Amino acid sequence: MLTFEGRGNEFCDRVSRREFLRVGAFGVGAGALTLADLLRLESAAGADAPRARAKSVIQIFLPGGPPHLDMYDLKPQAPKEYRGEFQPIDTNVPGVQICELFPKQARLMDRLAILRAVVGSDGSHSAWQFMTGFSERDMRPALGSVVSTLAGSGRDGMPAYVALNRRDEEQPGFLSASHRPFESRGEGLESLSLVRGVDAARLRDRRALLTYFDSLRRDIDQSGAMRGIDEFAERAFDMITSGKVRDAFDLGREDPRTREAYGTRDGERFLLARRLVEAGARVVTLSYGGWDTHGQNFDQMRKQLPVLDTALAALIGDLDLRGLLGDTAIVMYGEFGRTPKINSSAGRDHWPQVMSVLLAGGGMRTGQVVGATDARGERASDRPVTPQQVHAMLYRSLGIDPAHTLTNGAGRPTYLVDDREPIRELL
Repeated sequence: MLTFEGRGNEFCDRVSRREFLRVGAFGVGAGALTLADLLRLESAAGADAPRARAKSVIQIFLPGGPPHLDMYDLKPQAPKEYRGEFQPIDTNVPGVQICELFPKQARLMDRLAILRAVVGSDGSHSAWQFMTGFSERDMRPALGSVVSTLAGSGRDGMPAYVALNRRDEEQPGFLSASHRPFESRGEGLESLSLVRGVDAARLRDRRALLTYFDSLRRDIDQSGAMRGIDEFAERAFDMITSGKVRDAFDLGREDPRTREAYGTRDGERFLLARRLVEAGARVVTLSYGGWDTHGQNFDQMRKQLPVLDTALAALIGDLDLRGLLGDTAIVMYGEFGRTPKINSSAGRDHWPQVMSVLLAGGGMRTGQVVGATDARGERASDRPVTPQQVHAMLYRSLGIDPAHTLTNGAGRPTYLVDDREPIRELL
């Protein structure tokens, strides 16, 4: 497995959050997992699974903890030290207001649902709850890994689970390693191309060599996991040679006007997510920005919120135009909210007591706000929901029963989520 390390970043806890790109190279060392192995195990695990509806999920993670009072839950009547510097604006849904830096989303509010009273954050700087619904101590599989297990691979040879800038928390947990995400940074084309200096003839030679090594490993493997080159290896090589997956990653195939609508290069990651679900991926994850704003919160928001507004509105509008919005559930949130009271550095600190979550598409009832916080945005005052309920909603949108059980590492049946109370307003 060939790994390219992406740009590292640090939050206030000084923990490095490094992005990775692991290319599907064919390793032959002890314990190496080839792309062929991954495809083989994925199919074996999902062959008898119930068929899910043809829907996808795009998960947008805002690392660091986005400030709910400056985005989707403004409090213009609160004291100055709480309400901040931004004003609310009306949306195309009467009575619903969001931040003035979100004018494009305001025009699409009928396509959005805002959860303003999400509670139960563990307060940590990690994506575990976003990716799994559980805290890190539970070490549960990511939603994408669960979907890969239950629904199998994507359409037309696409991977079921793609991470555009994978985080360490995106793990299969007690599930098979075959359900790790296909990883990519940027456009991801390098992982789908022949290595420089390797032409088709050399690829065939390497394929023959891999067959030989796999036969050796099969002979010494007592578990029977290695079965040599079979139809799954054919699919693995096809991902390199046929170009179907590569085409999905190639933004050069997009109309320049469409690319322009997504704004910056960061925004094009949202476009890539659309291309991947359109091509058949079931779960696509991406991260955007840095939201750990202990200081100069409003200066940072003036830079980040317009970029997010442009990219998110373009994604929703693009999916809608192509008839894909009903088949694609979108979720966006971070680890927690931020302190309603502004600190002495013009920043907001960690606030796990409540946060906002944005949802769209996937057949959910949109054009509404669910839940509310108190006058200063400090606590949920109406209709609190938990991260696990959000995950249960996503599973339902995919046709997966959140009460389904998987066998954990101890051999015990484990529910996909424990808090399965529906968010009925969205059904």
